[in-house]
Amino acid sequence: MTSPLGEFIRRQRELQELSMRQLADLSGISNPYLSQIERGLREPSEKVVEAIAENLQLSADALYEHGGRDAEDAEEGDEPAVVAAIRADPRLTARERQALLEVYDAFVQRRRPRPGNRRR
Repeated sequence: MTSPLGEFIRRQRELQELSMRQLADLSGISNPYLSQIERGLREPSEKVVEAIAENLQLSADALYEHGGRDAEDAEEGDEPAVVAAIRADPRLTARERQALLEVYDAFVQRRRPRPGNRRR
């Protein structure tokens, strides 16, 4: 019963080589609570998502979007190839990955049509 957000948090934690206990401690939440989030049993508050995102060196928006809450046009669990390539490149630091992903997200968001603002 995993959620896309919980699964994404788990994948990012593992990519950063953090144990669940380490991320929970850094984020100021309990280990069991983080476990429940990752397994999709609990929906974290915005404050908790922001704390987790900060400690994974991501923006909260990126966590939500890549976690499936905002990704209307992506299949569940799918990730654009460019995002996967950025995440997988060992030559980049976590900060560099975050910066590239935020720039990419900004370009993608700018091109996504907003409801009610259709071009004719």
